[in-house]
Amino acid sequence: MSFLSGRTPAFGPGGEWHVSPRRCDRLLTEALDRGGDLADLFFEDTRTSSFTFEDGRVKSVSRGVNLGMGARVMDGEATGYAYSQDLEDAPLREAARMAAAIASAGGAVQSVPLREAKIPSFYPVQTPTLLAPDRDRLALMRRADKAARAADPAIKKVQVTLGETLRQVMIATSDGRLVTDEQPLFRFFVRVVAERGGRRQAGTSGGGGRMGLSYFEARSPEEIAAEAARVALHMLDAREAPAGQMTVVLGPGDSGILLHEAVGHGLEADFNRKKTSNYSGLLGERVASPLCTVVDDATIPGSRGSLNTDDEGSEGRRSVLIQDGVLVSYMHDRLSSRLMSADPTGNGRREDFTTIPFPRMTNTFLLAGDSDPEEILRSVSRGIYARRFSGGQVNISNGDFVFSLTESYLIEDGVITAPLSGVNLIGNGPEVLRQVSMVGTDFAASDGVWTCGKEGQSVPVGVGTPTIRLDGITVGGTRA
Repeated sequence: MSFLSGRTPAFGPGGEWHVSPRRCDRLLTEALDRGGDLADLFFEDTRTSSFTFEDGRVKSVSRGVNLGMGARVMDGEATGYAYSQDLEDAPLREAARMAAAIASAGGAVQSVPLREAKIPSFYPVQTPTLLAPDRDRLALMRRADKAARAADPAIKKVQVTLGETLRQVMIATSDGRLVTDEQPLFRFFVRVVAERGGRRQAGTSGGGGRMGLSYFEARSPEEIAAEAARVALHMLDAREAPAGQMTVVLGPGDSGILLHEAVGHGLEADFNRKKTSNYSGLLGERVASPLCTVVDDATIPGSRGSLNTDDEGSEGRRSVLIQDGVLVSYMHDRLSSRLMSADPTGNGRREDFTTIPFPRMTNTFLLAGDSDPEEILRSVSRGIYARRFSGGQVNISNGDFVFSLTESYLIEDGVITAPLSGVNLIGNGPEVLRQVSMVGTDFAASDGVWTCGKEGQSVPVGVGTPTIRLDGITVGGTRA
């Protein structure tokens, strides 16, 4: 049975590419021929598809395949890496030998015979969207397009995109672990442009995750399109944003991207191992308000950042990073956990077989608190309500960040009032967590749209927060 017809794994005995455990054992032995602490092999077969629907018709369709194997040898802090797009014996052995060149000539290290490991199943998708009939996916896009255009005569342009990935991996490690996984993923996205009285504003909405088309039974294309139209129409009436130190209330869900960028990256162990993070050396110390508990959780069923296994063969898991304001853990890959005498946390991730893994987030959340969200709003006499973010920039070494808001509102006397344009939030990640004075009961996860970049590699992630009150953050607007 071929890859695209269903469930047969791409790799392993009987799989499409016939990469047996015995063959992997030989490659690992070759990779450790000159010594080293650990070696691993990462086999990948990824199929992608994307559709763009614009101006009432299909504008573009693309498909792709990414197939190959990466071999890695770790020796102390040094890493040797090589990859091959050819799965025949000769090029695979050459990749193993090239990775081995990093090791000191300390003699051969014995590789443990491989045994297949059982892993959890956090995304048991019956039919990945990439394997569903084209007509079914296109019908969803047409429905979103029609709903967005019907929302208001001011809607002038609608673009609907559907991106899909079906990734099959096999990881073999020299300490005897053999893992295979199939990782489906899709992202459905609607962007609209509204125009009225010479003003033009865009609105976006989307969702997805490691699910099939059954996702749309809970959240329809019409709902996603209506949300994109709502944002664009509201922003047509936006006024210039104030500037200066203000109280900011972060809305639930998408605001988690601020936590991800401003705090999460600083908790990745490679930065802390190299002492380039502002969290370096602070395990056991208070780094945030006692109201803050931050977790990285790869076990959320169907979530965009969830993983049955990371890209080093470690099980996906839930890790508490900050507990009641105290730093209790970093996110580790196998290299950092070995060098820092810690357990791996299942955060070793890579973009594809051509790149090495390093610590990356999965689904990173700030957990719910005890405050009523309405009470949080009522507590603010004048401030900013941040609902949607377009992303931001952060300096890992000191935590300074700048974030742009795509949807935000003025809070006046405890009530959300005028929409605002041109709002930026400027601050420092650790300082922001110390300024958390109220945390809502209304935790929400962002619905499957975020991608994280680090060291030139991109991976899918999830974010989330409840409603949060931040005291005294700098708002960069257009008027004082």
